[in-house]
Amino acid sequence: MNPQEMTKERKKLSHQCDICKNTFSNKGNLTVHKFIHAGRKPYHCYVCGKSFSQKSHLTHHKYVHTGEKAHHCDICGKSFSPKSSLTRHKYTHTGEKQYQCDICGKSFSDKSNLTRHKSTHTGEKPYHCDICGKSFSQKIHLIRHKSTHTGEKPYQCDICGKSFSQKSHLTSHKSIHTGENPHDCDICGKSFSEDRPY
Repeated sequence: MNPQEMTKERKKLSHQCDICKNTFSNKGNLTVHKFIHAGRKPYHCYVCGKSFSQKSHLTHHKYVHTGEKAHHCDICGKSFSPKSSLTRHKYTHTGEKQYQCDICGKSFSDKSNLTRHKSTHTGEKPYHCDICGKSFSQKIHLIRHKSTHTGEKPYQCDICGKSFSQKSHLTSHKSIHTGENPHDCDICGKSFSEDRPY
């Protein structure tokens, strides 16, 4: 590596998040990224008032209101609102997995899936509950956890109306109505509708 390349590489590495250790090509991207950890959401949707930590997330969100899906897959014809979603979708046709874990070698078609996967190796838990302080490796796990504090139950059974804080709990509940018992005891062979200890 020549001296110019070394300087560029050092500069690139100097823009590293001190919380999650992700690196960025410029200081501006690092600053925007840090909004995620700080919980700061300066970009607001003028239609519904929802706020976002990054301008690109607001741009993608706006398609919810407009319904616009301008980017079409030339293989299957499916349409997408942000171009990045079309790019990710195309990997389902090609089978390409361009993001590889440098620890175990496992490959992913989406960079965000690789980032989530890496936390299984590092034990890193960058998402913190601002109510009880508990930490999580994935944002979705934090969101689910927060419902235990708020009592929010957004998943409702369309048969009996009972509500649940997690989608998996609703799925298990529905087997009560269908009579399905998908969970078998490997000792006695008895079947149960839910995968929980009794």
